[in-house]
Amino acid sequence: MSFLSRVIRRGLQSGRLSCRSFPSQQQRGCGVTLTVRTVCSSSPINLTYDVFDGKGESTPLVFLHGLFGSKSNFHSIAKSLVQRTGRKVLTVDARNHGTSPHSTAMSYEAMAGDLKLLLTQLRIEKCVLIGHSMGGKTAMTTALTQPALVERLVVVDISPAQTTTRTNFRRYIQAMQEMKISSDIPRSTARRMAEDQLRNLVKERSVRQFLLTNLVEQNGHYAWRVNLEAISAHLENIMTFPQFDTVYEGPTLFLGGASSPYISSDDFPEIQRLFPCADIQYIPDASHWIHADKPLDFISSIISFLQS
Repeated sequence: MSFLSRVIRRGLQSGRLSCRSFPSQQQRGCGVTLTVRTVCSSSPINLTYDVFDGKGESTPLVFLHGLFGSKSNFHSIAKSLVQRTGRKVLTVDARNHGTSPHSTAMSYEAMAGDLKLLLTQLRIEKCVLIGHSMGGKTAMTTALTQPALVERLVVVDISPAQTTTRTNFRRYIQAMQEMKISSDIPRSTARRMAEDQLRNLVKERSVRQFLLTNLVEQNGHYAWRVNLEAISAHLENIMTFPQFDTVYEGPTLFLGGASSPYISSDDFPEIQRLFPCADIQYIPDASHWIHADKPLDFISSIISFLQS
């Protein structure tokens, strides 16, 4: 068996745009229109977030979701961590996701800037930053460019490497863009119609269900809340990772799914170069969505890392 079949703990030591805001803009999706707030700017934007208050005084935990995800992906995890650690936990919607504003810009530098603005607004001087997939790359970018903000770093099932060849996201976007749903029908019927249309290009039921968390209803019409146009335009950049000559020397955990290809041994040298104090662990029988597949193991790994 390869190292991906079991838990491994491995210590590795040593185009700018003008700023304009539009109150709302019609975004086309599913054959209908959805009113969203769009920001056409390279400046940081105000992210939406949820707070789960703990009674302890320890550094808060901040969760960043992956592509097509939202802050709700980590709600049950956040509640459990509040109970078990007493820490405050924030879950955050990235730009072009959830209920955060849409933007034509979508780079990791921009998303790290959004996070810095949010932490400043909330007067959080330091946090434990936990990011999954795309959120993991935003977390790494933040740690490498603003290390004073990050007390500890957890990168969930992603590495600072090219991931284009490992994904089917372009196909998912195509399926979502092509979908059309009738207006003024029950939400349950709309979801069934949407899943039927996604099935041709999105074979895995779990992935279809995940994508369908982005289907929203507004005045009887159904559309996607994610900004498919911006995601599609920047997908190649989202799948890569910026080049850095800096390092983050704080405690770091790379937590992979044993059934996922996103953190491989080929990635270890770059992880070691950028994060010299990183540990790498794998959770058995977990896919890319570790927190959904193995929530208890995921929580235990986070708590053990916090106590190390």
